[in-house]
Amino acid sequence: MTRSKAPSKKQHGVDFKKIRRKIGRKLPPPKNATNTEIKSKAIVLPEQSVASEKAGLAVNKKGLTLKELLQQTSHHNPKVRRDALAGIKDLFIKYPSELKSHKYAVVEKLRERIGDDVKVVRDSLYDLFKLVILPGCKEENQELVISLMMAYIFNAMTHLAIDIRLKAFEFLDLVLEFYPPSLSSYADKIFQNYEDILRKNQYYLQDKGKLKVALVGLVRCLSLLPWNIGEIDSLDKNDAGQRVLHAFDADMPARSTGFSHIIKKLKDLVPVLLNSFQEFVPLVRNTPNLDGKSSACMLSILHGIDLIIRSFIYGTDRGESETLSSHGDPDGTTWEDTVSSVMLKKLFSLFPLTPGHNHSEKEYDRYLEFNMVIAKIFFQLNEWISLPLDLLEKFLEFLENALLGKVCRTAQSAKHVWEKHLIQLLPFIPKIVSHGASYWTPHLLQAFTQTFRESKPGSLLKLACLSAIEDMLTPIQIKLCLDASSPENLEFQDALIAWISELPLLLIQVGDKHPACSQAVLRLQLHIGQCALLNSSLVCTYDNMQYSLQEFYCTFQGGGEICYGPFIRLHREAQELSLCCLYYFSHLDSHFLKTIACCCICSELDPHVLFRTIEVLHSAYRYGRIKIADHLSFFITLLSRFKVSCEIVSIGLESDPTFRKFKSITGVICSYYAQMGDNSLVLQLMEKIILDQILLKPPLANSCSLLRMLVTLDVKPTRLSEKSIVTLGWYLSDYLMDVVQSIPENDDEHNLSSRLSILQYYLLPCFFLFDRCYKLMNLVLRSMGSTIRESSLSAVSDICTQSRKGCSGRVYAVTSLLSMMHKDPKLQPLMSLFKADIDNIQQEVLSLQTVKSKALASAPRRKALKGARLAYLFPTQRHSPFTPG
Repeated sequence: MTRSKAPSKKQHGVDFKKIRRKIGRKLPPPKNATNTEIKSKAIVLPEQSVASEKAGLAVNKKGLTLKELLQQTSHHNPKVRRDALAGIKDLFIKYPSELKSHKYAVVEKLRERIGDDVKVVRDSLYDLFKLVILPGCKEENQELVISLMMAYIFNAMTHLAIDIRLKAFEFLDLVLEFYPPSLSSYADKIFQNYEDILRKNQYYLQDKGKLKVALVGLVRCLSLLPWNIGEIDSLDKNDAGQRVLHAFDADMPARSTGFSHIIKKLKDLVPVLLNSFQEFVPLVRNTPNLDGKSSACMLSILHGIDLIIRSFIYGTDRGESETLSSHGDPDGTTWEDTVSSVMLKKLFSLFPLTPGHNHSEKEYDRYLEFNMVIAKIFFQLNEWISLPLDLLEKFLEFLENALLGKVCRTAQSAKHVWEKHLIQLLPFIPKIVSHGASYWTPHLLQAFTQTFRESKPGSLLKLACLSAIEDMLTPIQIKLCLDASSPENLEFQDALIAWISELPLLLIQVGDKHPACSQAVLRLQLHIGQCALLNSSLVCTYDNMQYSLQEFYCTFQGGGEICYGPFIRLHREAQELSLCCLYYFSHLDSHFLKTIACCCICSELDPHVLFRTIEVLHSAYRYGRIKIADHLSFFITLLSRFKVSCEIVSIGLESDPTFRKFKSITGVICSYYAQMGDNSLVLQLMEKIILDQILLKPPLANSCSLLRMLVTLDVKPTRLSEKSIVTLGWYLSDYLMDVVQSIPENDDEHNLSSRLSILQYYLLPCFFLFDRCYKLMNLVLRSMGSTIRESSLSAVSDICTQSRKGCSGRVYAVTSLLSMMHKDPKLQPLMSLFKADIDNIQQEVLSLQTVKSKALASAPRRKALKGARLAYLFPTQRHSPFTPG
């Protein structure tokens, strides 16, 4: 039997066929997919490319213009906004003119980013304003630029995000740094926002860096108030040399009525700052190591309080202060009571802040700085409000220890902190001393004297000590005038003498290396000299200073060499102070005057200072502080030793500044010389001295000045003695011929006029003497004749040479002198009285012409012309050409 077949399954159609795909293979596109690919060719349109549109425009590194970059600053992507700000910075650095042309439009657009939500954008904007925009607008109208920014800065200060608010305060600090006057226009809003941000410090107390930003800005604002100018403007400036010393501020700084209304705002800030400070106190006590941010915050708070207290004292006048005091709290307490009670409870009760045993040197320096600033706040507030005596005793003890250096350790950093803040405390010492702090007065004076002696010459601490001494002079002077014998006043006198004795050595040490310190010492010396006139006990101390001050002017070394001191190299203002100090010495020693005279003949000394020296010394002489002999010796030294030049003249001598200066000196001295008393008596004193100097044959310029000095007191007929006349007769002959020989002839009309002017200056004193003493003229003419007679014995060749020192030169000088004497209106009538002497000179010249005729004939044409001139001056007739009629 066969098996039957199984029934076969019926095959149906498949709607969706399942395709097995291998893993990793890309699926093919569906059959009904639409091909969206578009193929096209680029269409090139010349003259319409982007590059051609930007041709001639300023672009940054990425090729973007300023307009495009400003548009991108509003982009939704923060990275694009940041890059746009960086691009603007690069563009302005490369093209500074773009900033000047579009600064207002740029600021108006960029100010929107002050409140940007992204920190990196705000930081980039801050750098752009700090490094480029605000420095670039410094010379332009900054007020408009600032006004564009301030509204957005104040808006950002009220933002909900703390970071944005704090960054707004940084922008405000930046604006005030570049344009401080803007504080006066926005002071109310600025201090109100600072008060608001400090009241909410609990939000960012954990991050001390954020609080520090606000506090540093507040200190800057407070330091910009008119009465606080000169105070610390930033906690980051630790170098005391970069600040103006509070010690040199005026006792009552200039007030500004435009700021007085903000005193109420500042009053509300005090408890806020004190609360912030108290929040740090537990942290300080409970933490073994005080971190730098907390320390900076605490120091900024103290500086802010210090500046506000200063504003209470100097920011209002008496009327405004009484008005503010009368409007106190509802319970009847005044402003002073409120401030005093708050300070006592929250600040002074913590003094002094002391570190633990495990603190490092750096942390110890921080506590020292805290205590120094608190002490300054106390002494400043004590001038406004009388604080409890027991508290005053505690701070006076601290002040004494600070002066003695007992509050700092030996570390160099501690010394720096001590010196920097001690400078701020020194201005209070004069007021404490003047009020008389009983037990503490002698201790403070001794401690201050030690600080003054041990401080480095030229340092800021030395300058502050000098300023404090100057402030103490008046109250000490008053005390000494009332009762100099009391024990307390004797201590004042001893301290003052100790200070005065230090000044000469200090002046020599600082010299011209520290001009500010030198000027401060000289100012103090001048003030002491003025006080010494009213107090006989200081006269001797002040007079003894001149013996120690000689090295300040000059010293004399072996061989007569002069070594000039710092006085010559100081600037004119310091030299003027030094000269004024000379006036207040009750007597000036002759050796000291010698050093002054040596400084006067120094070529490096300014002419103004030279004439001022002569004026001051003559004023001192008139008041009996210089002996007449010493004063005359000073004049003689100047005229005999002042150096004009090695050779008396060149063609342009009258235009030489040294010659003009010496000519003016001679005129001034002769003027003062004539005012010194009875002329006949003064001439008797000076006649021999002047002649002795003249016979030493100094340079012709000095000889001429000495002759002018002699002529100043002489009259007609002369008062000179017979011996002096004889001495002058033989000297003037050589002097006159030397003058003519030293000034060469020149055919140029201008030079000829200059030559005649110089000849007149040198010859005029001699002509005055001839007019007053006929015997002197006779001696001079006889001496000239003898000179020509001696010249005739010289070699023949000497006449033919161009040398003016030989025979021909002497003959030429004599003939020129006689010609000028004949032309002088006063001497012309006298020439007939000396006909025999002139004829004698004529005969000597004619004899010389006869002997040398052949030599003259063979000489060059110029010598022949000169011989013709001699023949013209002395013709062969027997009578003199100068005979009247």
